[in-house]
Amino acid sequence: MAAVNKLSMLSRAMSTGAQMVKPPVQVFGLEGRYATALYSAATKLKQLDQVEKDLLAFQATLKQDKKLRESVVSPIVNKKVMGVALKESAEKLRWSAATGNLLALLADNGRLSQLDGVINAFNIIMAAHRGEVVCEVVSAKPLDASQSKQLEGALKSFLKSNQSLKITSRVDPSIIGGLIVSIGDKYVDMSIASKVKMYTDVISSAA
Repeated sequence: MAAVNKLSMLSRAMSTGAQMVKPPVQVFGLEGRYATALYSAATKLKQLDQVEKDLLAFQATLKQDKKLRESVVSPIVNKKVMGVALKESAEKLRWSAATGNLLALLADNGRLSQLDGVINAFNIIMAAHRGEVVCEVVSAKPLDASQSKQLEGALKSFLKSNQSLKITSRVDPSIIGGLIVSIGDKYVDMSIASKVKMYTDVISSAA
């Protein structure tokens, strides 16, 4: 309950109005709640594009600098000290106030390990804000050109006339075969791994 209250405070603390601004697409989980609160605050402050730019820059830096990433997500580092350090760094880098406050809040709540998820959720919201529909396709092995073209054609049937498709692909051998597709707020698991699990559960319950 306390985490939810702090999330609702995020928008109020970073903007003058108390009314939350509803995002153009719903994102789920704790990361989604942080991203939604950030979108609301950044909208009121007219800092949406700047916040997106800040977060993408920080995400890229963390991927390149392993030591910095380990320090940021370390449970050993004092949360308040890390929060102050991140907020001061954001100010020195001339990042938006919304970005600095988000990082400080994540640090204070011990949630910096979920920063990637928050940024990705915010990116989904921003893509929808621009009329883009983000689609992630997970396959057991890379799709060839023909498969990609066929899949893209099928996915475009989900779009409205004013929307464009933005596809990201990643390979995960653990799904064995098939596909896992998430498009907007829809999620379809067509992997062989999920079918194997379903059959295993059926067999186990019948035993």
